Amino acid sequence: MLVLVAPGQGAQTPGFLTPWLDLPGAADRVAAWSDSIGLDLAHYGTQADADAIRDTAVAQPLLVAAGLLSAMALGDIAPDAVAGHSVGEITAAAFAGVLDDSAALGLVRKRGLAMAEAAAITPTGMSALLGGDPETTIPHLEKLGLTPANVNGAGQIVAAGTLEQLAALAEDKPAGVRRVVPLKVAGAFHTRHMAPAVDTLARAAEALTPAQPKVTYVSNKDGQVVTDGAEVLQRLVGQVANPVRWDLCMETFQKLGATALIEVCPGGTLTGIAKRALPGVATLALKTPDDLDAARELIAEHSA
Repeated sequence: MLVLVAPGQGAQTPGFLTPWLDLPGAADRVAAWSDSIGLDLAHYGTQADADAIRDTAVAQPLLVAAGLLSAMALGDIAPDAVAGHSVGEITAAAFAGVLDDSAALGLVRKRGLAMAEAAAITPTGMSALLGGDPETTIPHLEKLGLTPANVNGAGQIVAAGTLEQLAALAEDKPAGVRRVVPLKVAGAFHTRHMAPAVDTLARAAEALTPAQPKVTYVSNKDGQVVTDGAEVLQRLVGQVANPVRWDLCMETFQKLGATALIEVCPGGTLTGIAKRALPGVATLALKTPDDLDAARELIAEHSA
């Protein structure tokens, strides 16, 4: 039973798209996507520095484009279930057939712009807490005025809030937390700070006609399987200002009987979590085209 997942913001690194554009047809496809959303994806994925691709309005469409491009490179695959972390949910919605590629990229472009605008109101950010117990960590974060914006499982929670609140967290870690690591994002995503973006995204979603999911789609909101395309779209909108429950998504993968998990480009984050939280499940991250053959072998072995 194969699960295909897409990473969220912070997974991007300078030049990560470069080797993918050498694949047949990839450069033309990315150029067409760039024209459709008014953003030079090839430039940002190959030449831009870390600060440039940290910009929310750039990072989000770049990640969705990379996820779609790397999945296409695998060929005609049929995963048993799909999910995405944060903005990766839009990539997953395209994998499931709820949105076509054009609609997914148009929506993520508007999402990125709206969230960047919301983030500009107050200086905010996010930090990952490694280690600790949620029952201890979450009350500690709330005491500092922070939100547990991503509950990722495997001993990882991401806190979000103002830069002052995050600085206080770095000085006052919850008991059991080994490290506090600032993330390469430009705002407190999945918190009340993103509320202005929800209305903008809701208006954008009204212009779309979602299809029914063709495969099992697992939602960040509560880890539940969503079988209605309109509800998938509705959840994509609301999730902007609500915590990501990746821990519950992984519990659902386990209940569904997952035996393998492939993370599309730029892979690594979600497979790292899965290795700790889903023992016995084979994992593979698509980082460069060199990983495609191993991914195809895993697909052949684990697809239903």
